[in-house]
Amino acid sequence: MPKDLSSAPDKIEFKQAFIDRYSALTDWEMFKDISLQFLRRSIRVNTLKTTVEEVKKRLSADWNLVPVPWCREGFWIEHKGDCSGHKRRDIGNLPEHALGYIFIQEAASMIPPVVLDPKAGEMVLDMCASPGSKATQIAQYMQNKGILVANDYKYDRNKALGINIQRMGIHNTVQTLMHGRYFSGNLFDCVLVDAPCSGTGTIRKSFKTLKIWNPNMVRRLSATQKQLIDTGFKNLKPGGTLVYSTCTLEPEEDEGVVDHLLSRHDDARLEKITLNRLVRSSAVTSFNGITFNKEVNKCLRIWPQDNDTEGFFVAKITKARNPG
Repeated sequence: MPKDLSSAPDKIEFKQAFIDRYSALTDWEMFKDISLQFLRRSIRVNTLKTTVEEVKKRLSADWNLVPVPWCREGFWIEHKGDCSGHKRRDIGNLPEHALGYIFIQEAASMIPPVVLDPKAGEMVLDMCASPGSKATQIAQYMQNKGILVANDYKYDRNKALGINIQRMGIHNTVQTLMHGRYFSGNLFDCVLVDAPCSGTGTIRKSFKTLKIWNPNMVRRLSATQKQLIDTGFKNLKPGGTLVYSTCTLEPEEDEGVVDHLLSRHDDARLEKITLNRLVRSSAVTSFNGITFNKEVNKCLRIWPQDNDTEGFFVAKITKARNPG
């Protein structure tokens, strides 16, 4: 079981405004309790270089692997312990990591590429790609065929992205360095907008989130996210698929952004997401006096307590071939 960190209240503080907001959105005590527990480590097997069975064979002597139900290449990983009972957590030091056989990736983070479902030979855009967990997963599903444009707007972030692309043996990818909102042209079969966000679903691995959180930051990020989802949708071919995802649980950054897109594009169609053995929570249909389009009920909202993961939000949108 994850270790409980609630015995250190002097180090972890929830702002009252945060408590009030999240008490209105979910079961506050459950959310707080799970947020104070360590996050389970998880990996994704890179089938461009190896097979799931080969990785299981290589790791099974020292590591327990539990399948992630919604991702056929995903596993929660825990060290079995040495003779003194010590358990390793340094998965990044494994030879399998250096060889590009595995990518250390949170289990909920594997969902957006699964939902996007890119195919070999397609044109795909990952608008906010660094450090590359989802971009490399997309390339894997494309079988290294077609073209994947992996973009990020910061040079340092692009360096990490490039290193991971090379380590995973990917050669169908073009890296770009620009603000996502400057893309233009309906060129892509698939677009992923894994938007920069306030990260309130990631408290379990970054308590800094609690310190920097404030409603003004949420509103600023929401404005950026609306630009990005608009741009992503405009870059889709008719019949194409856009996935919008965040690791935040803020309605203004999640359902509110999807509602914005639906209100501006008559040819946007929200699709229901169904994944194997995934516990989901109801979408937020209204917040702070604003009622969202009822179609947002098709979005995937995951609280940390639902599946013992990060919190995550995913929406799948298609562009109609014949609007109207």
